[in-house]
Amino acid sequence: MTKPEENQQSDFEQELEEVEAALQQLKERYIQVQRDQQKKAQWQQEIKKIKQNKQKTPEIKAELERIEKELELLEINLESQLFSWKSLNRPFWQAVRFGGLGVLIGWLLKSSIG
Repeated sequence: MTKPEENQQSDFEQELEEVEAALQQLKERYIQVQRDQQKKAQWQQEIKKIKQNKQKTPEIKAELERIEKELELLEINLESQLFSWKSLNRPFWQAVRFGGLGVLIGWLLKSSIG
């Protein structure tokens, strides 16, 4: 193999490893989202049961507040994990690269015509 072919193969292997790692992260996130959604449904059922209970003792009120806080944290976790700045890294730099290339080509065309 020549040096350029070795570099291409090495680059391909590196890209493949990155894709595999991203896929693994996506799988893990999917499993976590499913678990969190199940917990959310369970907490909502608990809240419904507690609210239907006619007796409002301090213990029941404290339990209701605790469950509502847990539910709030779960919702924040679900929302925050679906979007990350890291996921925008590659598209951002591609837009900068190709946008910059487009501006450069346009500038060259304008200067050659005008």
